[in-house]
Amino acid sequence: MQVSEVSRAVAAAKSIASALGLAVDDSVVLHNSNKLAVLLLPCRVFARVAPMAQQVAELEIEIARRLAETKSPVAALEPRAEQRAYECDGFVVTLWTYYEPVMLEEVSPTGYMNALERLHAGMRKLDVATPHFTDRVTEAQQLVASRDQTPNLAEADRELLGSALQNLRRAIADRAVAEQLLHGEPHPGNVLGTRNGPLFIDLETCCRGPIEFDLAHVPEEVSEHYPNADRELLGACRGLVLAMVAAWRWDVRDEFPNGARVGRELVGALRKGPPWPTLDVVMRDIARSGG
Repeated sequence: MQVSEVSRAVAAAKSIASALGLAVDDSVVLHNSNKLAVLLLPCRVFARVAPMAQQVAELEIEIARRLAETKSPVAALEPRAEQRAYECDGFVVTLWTYYEPVMLEEVSPTGYMNALERLHAGMRKLDVATPHFTDRVTEAQQLVASRDQTPNLAEADRELLGSALQNLRRAIADRAVAEQLLHGEPHPGNVLGTRNGPLFIDLETCCRGPIEFDLAHVPEEVSEHYPNADRELLGACRGLVLAMVAAWRWDVRDEFPNGARVGRELVGALRKGPPWPTLDVVMRDIARSGG
């Protein structure tokens, strides 16, 4: 979210929580990317704030509520407020339970895998209309094809990304494997380490597809423990995820921190060819190099 919008977004979250009778004297911005994560104090409510045009909050709330009923490992909505999306000053705000953080590094790969397996099991019980994962691939392809939306993407990289998205999408479709409801982006950034184990957040990315699409977002030491995964399909999904995320980072509207550097590194990883690294490996290499 643009720095100029942050204060308004925080004010919107505080206004909504106060109107609901929650004690709000202060706030702490926990994370700012395309959306804002804010801890409201002293009521200790976790608020997620998005511009009106960029949100699918009602779908996220419905899925979170229904997954909680199945005892799936997801962050809970705030119980002291009506569980719905709130609108204020051009923003949509959702209110969630705040969990005292535990370092995710303390969660074992097996624990992470078990939580994801439980999440998938809970999702198989839900009958809810969501996009297909290929809808997101199409959005990435449209970005790459549009020089207006990705003006800083070099032509050689544009050609590489376009071919990767098309070819890997086709390779995954040709496998014709079983599909189900997925998280969509269960990478470490969307997992909370808590005293009760890992919990998944950001359910707005939910989609339908093969479980390997979800597994392509997690560290390799996690996915290798997941039972009955199709390893060849997983490899193709990893390449597809790198290409999709690269496309998003080149979007002129993208607000991801250091997005251009990330985009370049992802294109570079794709250019080397398979076997492709996991997303966390690329991001870790960027951090180590001072990116």
